[in-house]
Amino acid sequence: MDNDNANIARVAFCVGVVAAVLQGRRRNRRRLWSREWLSRRYAAGSMNLLYRELETEDPESFTNFLRMDNNFRELLELVSPLISKRDTILRECISAKHRLAVTLRFLATGESYKSLQYSTRIGHNTIYLFVPQVCRAIYEVLKENFLKMPRSVDEWEEIAREFQEKWNFPNCIGALDGKHIHFRSSRADGSFYFNYKGSHSIVLLALVDARYKFLYVDVGVFRESTLAEALRQNSLHIPPNIALPGRVLGVPHVIVADDAFPLQYNIMKPYPDRGLSLQKRNFNYRFSRARRTSENAFGILANRFRILLNCINLSVEKVEIVTLACIVLHNFLRSKKDANYLPQGLVDRVMSDGRVIPGVWREGPILDGQLVRQGGNRHNNNARAIRDEFFEYFVTDGILPLGNGM
Repeated sequence: MDNDNANIARVAFCVGVVAAVLQGRRRNRRRLWSREWLSRRYAAGSMNLLYRELETEDPESFTNFLRMDNNFRELLELVSPLISKRDTILRECISAKHRLAVTLRFLATGESYKSLQYSTRIGHNTIYLFVPQVCRAIYEVLKENFLKMPRSVDEWEEIAREFQEKWNFPNCIGALDGKHIHFRSSRADGSFYFNYKGSHSIVLLALVDARYKFLYVDVGVFRESTLAEALRQNSLHIPPNIALPGRVLGVPHVIVADDAFPLQYNIMKPYPDRGLSLQKRNFNYRFSRARRTSENAFGILANRFRILLNCINLSVEKVEIVTLACIVLHNFLRSKKDANYLPQGLVDRVMSDGRVIPGVWREGPILDGQLVRQGGNRHNNNARAIRDEFFEYFVTDGILPLGNGM
């Protein structure tokens, strides 16, 4: 009997110890989940209440706060099915509206997660988890309609018509450029993303139309991109060769790019700066009018989504999805023709006398655009002959005043 009582006592003691341990774990876990100042995120003074007040009382400030106005509601409807969570018996979930608002604020300002924690009353670890998820959702719901290459001859011809009307450059189907997006690389990445400035970055390669919208983006160098492969395979449905206005010789439709890119059949770059004649300076000036569309597109993008101007403290995979989210948001807002997104004077203007007035985005920090050479200096005679035909057009039938300082 004594042995039985002893065994019962031992079992009871063990059960008590286990129960105490489990209770302690539950208490610790509950304490981590319910910090009092975080739990008051819906109370006065939190960001959630602030942006709700701005939305109803000060639309202009609301637009500046999240970098969009009434389009916020439309975007929320699109992404909600992908980012909504359910409440549990342990805690109330963060709504899709709040997740989207915090993510847009992160993209607009480049604030750290810890900084956002104090203005939103949402733990930085939680923000760390959901911001990339929301960025991926934004990209997934917008990419089909707001980031797409032309798929027919007619669509390419419409782009060429706009370059001719807006920038006096015929047969142009896009401006190609690349920018560095800096981030803090992990040790596992080694020197793979190490750039010429001694930091780590990915190269965002982009093709832009005449209205500052991105037609194509890729992460990496041009020669390894799907765009370069499509040009080699002639699979883009580019319109057939056509003579420039007032000329006879048929020439291809071209993409304009800076000197870092190769001179090819469908890619044109300016004449080298050394020893230029006045006529070749005029060609380079006319060339720069069309190529400025890509510079200004990146300028608008970084001016509105300033996360891209910072060294982003995320893994390379998350940096890519953050960047792609900014791209599709840019195109989404440009398609709405929102004057608040593209205010007067933000981008470069070309005056009737040929002068170029720089946009105000150039006065602040800009994306690092110096790239390693995307192709060799060698180019075939056919590519040079195409550039020379454009040169002849710009100094005869298509002549315009030479811009001051160009």
